[in-house]
Amino acid sequence: MAEKILHPRPKAVERRHNDRLSSANTMTLSLYNTLSKGSEVFRPLHDGEVLFYTCGPTVYDYAHIGNFRSFLAADVLRRWLESPLCERADENGAPTGEYGYRVRHVMNLTDVGHMVDDNDADGGGEDKMEAARERLLEDKKSGKLPTGADESFDPGDPYDIAQFYIDAFVEDALALGMKVVREAQDSPELLPRPTNEVRGMLAMIIDLIEKGHAYVGADGVAYFNTQTFEEYGKLSGNTMGKIRSGAGGRVSDTTQAVKKHPADFMLWKPDTAHLMKWDPSQVFADDPALAKKAHEFGLATGYPGWHLECSVMARRLLGDVIDLHSGGEDNIFPHHECEIAQSRCATGEGAFARYWFHPRFLQVEGAKMSKSAGNFFTVRDLVGKGFTPDAIRFELIKTHYRSNSNFTEQGLKDAKRMSGRWRAFFEKADASNDAGERNAGVAAGVARAMNEDLNIAGAIGVVSTWIGETPAPTRADGELMREIDGVFGVLELSSVAEASSGGDEDSAVDALVQARQDARKNKDFAEADRLRDELSALGVVVEDTPDGPVWTRAVTL
Repeated sequence: MAEKILHPRPKAVERRHNDRLSSANTMTLSLYNTLSKGSEVFRPLHDGEVLFYTCGPTVYDYAHIGNFRSFLAADVLRRWLESPLCERADENGAPTGEYGYRVRHVMNLTDVGHMVDDNDADGGGEDKMEAARERLLEDKKSGKLPTGADESFDPGDPYDIAQFYIDAFVEDALALGMKVVREAQDSPELLPRPTNEVRGMLAMIIDLIEKGHAYVGADGVAYFNTQTFEEYGKLSGNTMGKIRSGAGGRVSDTTQAVKKHPADFMLWKPDTAHLMKWDPSQVFADDPALAKKAHEFGLATGYPGWHLECSVMARRLLGDVIDLHSGGEDNIFPHHECEIAQSRCATGEGAFARYWFHPRFLQVEGAKMSKSAGNFFTVRDLVGKGFTPDAIRFELIKTHYRSNSNFTEQGLKDAKRMSGRWRAFFEKADASNDAGERNAGVAAGVARAMNEDLNIAGAIGVVSTWIGETPAPTRADGELMREIDGVFGVLELSSVAEASSGGDEDSAVDALVQARQDARKNKDFAEADRLRDELSALGVVVEDTPDGPVWTRAVTL
């Protein structure tokens, strides 16, 4: 039977209260805000609309599952905000009786300026794109270019490298159901690239210098003057005093001599040797006034700082003040701290992002993920091993975003079983002849859990109990499951493994499974056991169900 994919149906964004949720459910979304260090009722700046920016990948390599843990947490938040189960709050935080926000979601793809030592606000070491170039040129010598790189791929060209890994990221993100990437197929501006935004970056630097918030040091680097922004350190808790003392080994005598304060961070670095560089006079060739200012301020040929890039892209695409900004917890300092400072000083606004959302790190089998430990995985690694997109997504989202997530083989298998259980429930409901009635209690239970800072485990528990207590789901149950999975985004993904060999090998497995079934019917259990062992040796797992044996290929990390 062909796999049935649950496709969310188009629906109106606004829904009146009536019977969609239990009247006892008066909660609206409360979300932990890294900036305030507490949970807050979510109230967007504009009625019914949410402006959301996510720090995306640096495209110097394949994005790994730790990256996707953060991206998918943001995707679940976005999906919940859009859900017809999510009740809006008014300016005082009270329920409005209207459901589902319109979300404009942007995610950058960093293709320049993200340095290897990104714990240093100035970006120590070399550009990650330069590092990728060196790695790939070495790989080319030994014939190890990445899978899918054709003859036109030039490992010495950072633009080619960026495009190759952007294409790979988009493919993986679409496989896992990331809505912002899906939307960007029709609206590519939702995935901006810094190399296309250099003019805006230089313009912001000039503006900051004119306002006294930035300067060009004796080394020719443009720095942000942190002493002009009193709230620097509020997001991360890093005080100016801590940075002055050189906490973490960031501050050297050299930087002390060049900067006005050790916390000052790079906005623009002159470097004629950098492969990705821009001459301000050429960038502003059509604007003599800005070209003159760039020259007078000493802005020379070079490249932008990583932190500046996001401030400029968020401002251009979403505005001076946005509602939500997300990124992994490693982005809190220095990246997001620096974004706040330069954005607020450029705009003069009292906020840059009003809510800051930071998912925590991912471990694999209880250990930090690393290539040397052999537990480093990309999405395509897992798919290649036979794990399915629905199971991968479920495993990555099922732990609360503010808890460290432990990604395990058993967890993947459990996620696969849970996805299968949900899918079977939906298909049974969808085929029912009974129209049924909407289960308001289940809808309210899911909403209550998700409104508690995205308590996804609680929401999963509500759904699991509902499925267990509903042996004959109706079409109304199917519609509710469709709405719920619009948040989880699992049933819309493929549940079919790509690692299956197909063809003659699958036919041989089918024959062995049938022979084992015949042996069981004839009560020849010794032969049935022998055939199971033979199947096991082939990497095949057989599950005996009321409808007969079902076999799958064994998959392991």
